Amino acid sequence: MLRPASDVQAFEAHAPAAALDDLRARLAAARLPEAETVQRAAPGPRRWEQGVPLADLVDVVDYWRTGYDWRSFEARLDRIGQFRTAIDGLGIHFLHRRSARADATPLILTHGWPGSIAEFIDVVDELADPKDADAPAFHVVVPSLPGFGYSDKPAATGWGVEKIAAAWVELMGRLGYSRFAAHGGDWGGVITTVIGGRFPAHVLGIHTTLAQAPPGLSTDGLTAVEREWTEETRHFWRHRAAYAKQQATRPQTIGYSLVDSPVGLLAWILDKFAEWSDTDDSPFETMSRDRILDDVTLYWLTRTGASAARIYYESHHSLDPELRVDVPAAISVYPRDIEKCPRPWAQERYRQIVRWRSPEAGGHFPSLEVPEYFVRDLREGLAAVLAAGR
Repeated sequence: MLRPASDVQAFEAHAPAAALDDLRARLAAARLPEAETVQRAAPGPRRWEQGVPLADLVDVVDYWRTGYDWRSFEARLDRIGQFRTAIDGLGIHFLHRRSARADATPLILTHGWPGSIAEFIDVVDELADPKDADAPAFHVVVPSLPGFGYSDKPAATGWGVEKIAAAWVELMGRLGYSRFAAHGGDWGGVITTVIGGRFPAHVLGIHTTLAQAPPGLSTDGLTAVEREWTEETRHFWRHRAAYAKQQATRPQTIGYSLVDSPVGLLAWILDKFAEWSDTDDSPFETMSRDRILDDVTLYWLTRTGASAARIYYESHHSLDPELRVDVPAAISVYPRDIEKCPRPWAQERYRQIVRWRSPEAGGHFPSLEVPEYFVRDLREGLAAVLAAGR
């Protein structure tokens, strides 16, 4: 194993008190629109037909202003261990939790949008030092994507999924991990796929909750359930993806609102936590208000609403159609995720699928929605990956 590079620096998060005071003042002075015109009794997903219901937003804003504790989140990050390093001239922030186990495997976890490192803080410790001595252990690295959180904001174009994947390989090498496993969902799933396809010499295998097939495949031969998956995915991109088209074409325009208005930022992100989670009504059925507000507040305090949106401008529909992943892959397709790829299609890109699972519950944010299952599934998937690579 390589020695860690000396240009990796420890980092501590500490927002100025004035920034937190300003946030509370802006929340108190927020100008809100009238209520939606599809008001329905709770619970029920149709309450959200026009977006975040006014009553729900008012409740969350009030809690954000009067009850939420950002300092607790900062302390959690510091306990895990935070660092920064410069790669290709860009400062990259990451969490790094080394396992006490001698047999631990290096593992990089990559988040997506509108997520952040907040998606993984509740699972890092159990992955690094599992209570079950027979469970696999991991040296866990959780980087913030360029333009997200405490990573730097790119000042020029070029930081798409291919460059990020290469940067993650460089990052792991600097930490002494010449070979490692990788996991991701959403954009993290795309980046994980690129890592597995472009850098097989460095990757032991991958686990992803987002499998993306090459374009142009036929539905002939698919089961009824698999056909339903393709219809649901097609419907999502045709009728529910306005956010992606906006951020892929005009990220700067929406960015002004996301950086200037905490309520606007909250609504933009909360809408996705609600729509993409496996719930009957509110995302808070399975995810805590605190964890979602950790995520939103991180965007707010780092002013990354615009810079994070630009990953769509850089990479929307940019996955190389010819990319193939020959390293072992474990894939889990959660029932309420927004893209669900049939296994016969996935096999056209991922040539060595060693484990395939379709969980009974969970959506786009499984590490927050079903954290215990997520950890178990990730462990079992990576165990299969590592066994196949021996």
